[in-house]
Amino acid sequence: MPATATRQAFDATDPTAFRRVLGNFPSGVAAITSTGPDSGPVGMAVSSFTSVSLDPPLVAFFPAKTSSTWPVVRERGAFCVNVLGSDQEEVCRRLAAKSDNKFDDIAWTPDSDGLPVLTNAVAWIHCDIESVHDAGDHEIVIGRVRHLAVDETVRPLLFYRGGYGRVESPTTPPHGSAHTPHAPAGQSDRS
Repeated sequence: MPATATRQAFDATDPTAFRRVLGNFPSGVAAITSTGPDSGPVGMAVSSFTSVSLDPPLVAFFPAKTSSTWPVVRERGAFCVNVLGSDQEEVCRRLAAKSDNKFDDIAWTPDSDGLPVLTNAVAWIHCDIESVHDAGDHEIVIGRVRHLAVDETVRPLLFYRGGYGRVESPTTPPHGSAHTPHAPAGQSDRS
């Protein structure tokens, strides 16, 4: 017998309702970092990051057109995705704020091309901007992955319903899998 569900319908054109409904989809949190014209670090927090393709290796993130950081990243032509760890909520908050001093007290090291890699991130992914597409009040940035690394001992920070969460204990992937609980990027279940 199906369970009785309590569902509430909303007007899709209402931004508050749109955020409320989509906020029920938990996502990871990443910091997009780069360097400005003075070679100083710049960065922004995003929860809209995804893999796009395995061949060639592509990822995407979706900056708001109102972002003051995105034009600097775009001008540089390269960025580093830092997947934030469960203890980096304050880093996320700092990079989400409008400030000229975002990197004060944030530990980082430059990668081989000078892009900021945040200390204690779960993973980092160095990308060159492949293309940029218009998407309403945001842009879709496609990045071609050049270098990447992971620290599998660090658990990720999550964003859910306007707040932060953590993965308590990840499930063990099936024997022989490549640590992916879904089809590889660019593939889908066609059944």
